[in-house]
Amino acid sequence: MSFVRRFDHVGITVADLDVACAFFVALGLQVEGRTFVEGEFLDTVCGIPDSRTEIVMLTSPDGGARVELSRFVRPEPVTGSPTAMANELGLRNVAFEVDDVYAVVEWAANEGYGLVGGIGEYEGAWRMAYVRGPEGIIVSLAERLGQS
Repeated sequence: MSFVRRFDHVGITVADLDVACAFFVALGLQVEGRTFVEGEFLDTVCGIPDSRTEIVMLTSPDGGARVELSRFVRPEPVTGSPTAMANELGLRNVAFEVDDVYAVVEWAANEGYGLVGGIGEYEGAWRMAYVRGPEGIIVSLAERLGQS
Protein backbone atom coordinates (compact mmCIF):
# COMPACT_ATOMS: atom_id res chain seq x y z
CA MET A 1 0.00 0.00 0.00
CA SER A 2 1.32 3.44 -0.89
CA PHE A 3 0.36 6.46 1.19
CA VAL A 4 1.82 8.96 -1.30
CA ARG A 5 -0.29 10.11 -4.22
CA ARG A 6 2.26 12.53 -5.73
CA PHE A 7 5.19 14.75 -4.82
CA ASP A 8 3.93 18.25 -4.00
CA HIS A 9 6.78 20.55 -2.93
CA VAL A 10 9.88 21.16 -0.82
CA GLY A 11 9.61 23.85 1.86
CA ILE A 12 12.58 25.99 2.83
CA THR A 13 12.53 28.53 5.67
CA VAL A 14 14.61 31.63 4.98
CA ALA A 15 15.32 34.97 6.69
CA ASP A 16 15.26 37.12 3.52
CA LEU A 17 12.36 36.01 1.37
CA ASP A 18 13.01 38.54 -1.40
CA VAL A 19 16.65 37.51 -1.90
CA ALA A 20 15.85 33.78 -1.86
CA CYS A 21 12.91 34.26 -4.22
CA ALA A 22 14.99 36.35 -6.65
CA PHE A 23 17.67 33.62 -6.69
CA PHE A 24 15.22 30.85 -7.61
CA VAL A 25 13.42 33.04 -10.16
CA ALA A 26 16.77 33.83 -11.80
CA LEU A 27 17.40 30.07 -12.03
CA GLY A 28 14.15 29.76 -13.98
CA LEU A 29 11.41 29.01 -11.46
CA GLN A 30 8.20 31.01 -11.68
CA VAL A 31 6.28 32.62 -8.82
CA GLU A 32 2.96 30.84 -8.41
CA GLY A 33 1.79 32.96 -5.48
CA ARG A 34 2.77 34.93 -2.39
CA THR A 35 0.77 35.28 0.84
CA PHE A 36 0.80 35.48 4.63
CA VAL A 37 -0.43 32.58 6.76
CA GLU A 38 -1.36 32.73 10.45
CA GLY A 39 -3.96 31.47 12.85
CA GLU A 40 -5.08 28.15 14.27
CA PHE A 41 -4.13 26.17 11.15
CA LEU A 42 -0.49 27.32 11.14
CA ASP A 43 -0.16 27.11 14.93
CA THR A 44 -1.42 23.52 14.81
CA VAL A 45 0.63 22.34 11.84
CA CYS A 46 3.99 23.89 12.77
CA GLY A 47 3.51 23.54 16.54
CA ILE A 48 4.42 27.17 17.25
CA PRO A 49 1.68 29.18 18.98
CA ASP A 50 0.84 32.66 17.60
CA SER A 51 3.04 32.20 14.53
CA ARG A 52 2.84 34.17 11.31
CA THR A 53 4.70 33.42 8.11
CA GLU A 54 4.97 34.85 4.65
CA ILE A 55 5.31 32.28 1.88
CA VAL A 56 6.17 32.31 -1.80
CA MET A 57 5.32 29.25 -3.89
CA LEU A 58 7.55 28.71 -6.92
CA THR A 59 7.11 26.20 -9.71
CA SER A 60 9.47 24.76 -12.31
CA PRO A 61 8.88 25.63 -15.99
CA ASP A 62 7.46 22.15 -16.63
CA GLY A 63 5.13 22.43 -13.64
CA GLY A 64 6.54 19.23 -12.18
CA ALA A 65 8.30 20.52 -9.07
CA ARG A 66 7.50 23.25 -6.59
CA VAL A 67 9.50 25.05 -3.92
CA GLU A 68 7.84 26.83 -1.01
CA LEU A 69 9.95 29.58 0.53
CA SER A 70 8.74 30.81 3.91
CA ARG A 71 9.83 33.59 6.24
CA PHE A 72 8.62 33.64 9.82
CA VAL A 73 7.34 37.06 10.83
CA ARG A 74 6.79 35.71 14.33
CA PRO A 75 8.36 34.23 16.21
CA GLU A 76 11.83 35.35 15.19
CA PRO A 77 13.56 32.76 12.97
CA VAL A 78 16.26 30.54 14.47
CA THR A 79 19.54 30.53 12.54
CA GLY A 80 20.54 27.20 11.04
CA SER A 81 23.96 26.21 9.70
CA PRO A 82 24.58 28.26 6.52
CA THR A 83 27.83 26.38 5.85
CA ALA A 84 26.37 22.88 6.20
CA MET A 85 28.05 20.25 4.07
CA ALA A 86 26.38 17.37 2.24
CA ASN A 87 27.00 14.94 5.13
CA GLU A 88 25.16 17.10 7.71
CA LEU A 89 21.84 15.59 8.71
CA GLY A 90 18.73 17.28 7.38
CA LEU A 91 17.69 18.64 4.01
CA ARG A 92 20.71 18.03 1.78
CA ASN A 93 19.91 20.01 -1.35
CA VAL A 94 17.30 21.13 -3.83
CA ALA A 95 18.07 19.62 -7.24
CA PHE A 96 17.31 20.88 -10.73
CA GLU A 97 18.11 19.58 -14.19
CA VAL A 98 19.66 22.36 -16.29
CA ASP A 99 20.82 22.69 -19.89
CA ASP A 100 24.36 23.94 -19.10
CA VAL A 101 25.94 23.48 -15.66
CA TYR A 102 28.91 25.68 -16.56
CA ALA A 103 26.63 28.59 -17.55
CA VAL A 104 24.62 28.35 -14.32
CA VAL A 105 27.77 28.11 -12.18
CA GLU A 106 29.18 31.18 -13.96
CA TRP A 107 25.94 33.08 -13.39
CA ALA A 108 25.92 32.07 -9.72
CA ALA A 109 29.54 33.19 -9.28
CA ASN A 110 28.69 36.57 -10.81
CA GLU A 111 25.85 36.85 -8.27
CA GLY A 112 28.23 36.07 -5.39
CA TYR A 113 27.36 32.39 -4.91
CA GLY A 114 30.05 29.74 -5.06
CA LEU A 115 30.54 26.06 -5.61
CA VAL A 116 30.45 23.75 -2.60
CA GLY A 117 33.04 21.51 -4.29
CA GLY A 118 33.65 21.29 -8.02
CA ILE A 119 31.95 20.28 -11.25
CA GLY A 120 31.98 16.52 -11.75
CA GLU A 121 30.81 14.00 -14.31
CA TYR A 122 29.09 10.74 -13.47
CA GLU A 123 29.68 7.82 -15.85
CA GLY A 124 29.42 10.04 -18.94
CA ALA A 125 25.71 10.52 -18.26
CA TRP A 126 25.53 13.53 -15.94
CA ARG A 127 27.54 16.66 -15.23
CA MET A 128 26.80 17.94 -11.72
CA ALA A 129 27.70 20.68 -9.29
CA TYR A 130 26.50 21.95 -5.93
CA VAL A 131 26.11 25.73 -5.62
CA ARG A 132 25.61 27.32 -2.23
CA GLY A 133 22.84 29.88 -2.74
CA PRO A 134 21.31 32.44 -0.40
CA GLU A 135 21.36 31.60 3.30
CA GLY A 136 23.47 28.51 2.62
CA ILE A 137 20.85 26.64 0.58
CA ILE A 138 22.65 23.99 -1.48
CA VAL A 139 21.30 23.81 -5.02
CA SER A 140 22.26 20.70 -7.00
CA LEU A 141 22.61 21.34 -10.73
CA ALA A 142 22.53 18.36 -13.09
CA GLU A 143 23.09 18.44 -16.85
CA ARG A 144 22.22 15.31 -18.83
CA LEU A 145 25.10 14.40 -21.17
CA GLY A 146 25.07 12.62 -24.49
CA GLN A 147 21.65 13.74 -25.67
CA SER A 148 21.05 15.70 -28.83
